[in-house]
Amino acid sequence: MPRMAIPVAIIDDDASVCRSLSRLLRLAGFEPRAFHSAEAFLGDCNRGGFRCLLVDVQLNGMSGIEMQRTWNAQPGHAPLIFITAYDEPQVRAEALQAGCAGFFSKTDSGAQIVDAIRAAVWS
Repeated sequence: MPRMAIPVAIIDDDASVCRSLSRLLRLAGFEPRAFHSAEAFLGDCNRGGFRCLLVDVQLNGMSGIEMQRTWNAQPGHAPLIFITAYDEPQVRAEALQAGCAGFFSKTDSGAQIVDAIRAAVWS
């Protein structure tokens, strides 16, 4: 019997990043679904079905950090991992203190990101 792919949400306002991460996650056996804003994700009625969220720190509209606060307030929330093009120590510290499962630069290897998702999903 085939295993069901694990659903992972990608929240990034850059369409090319969403496509690249979606390809990477499909190759790793996940079922990615991209959202181009925090508001689009939070407004989706199926958001509770995701096992992990991969979120850009700097989004148009609500930031990734603001989204993390909203997401953490929901019961049974899935782990959240940040990706960013602008790795600022203060933002990293705030995200980690709020309980994110990982924090990566967009230039970090895809393997590191996939490993972090696997660890977050199976912890």
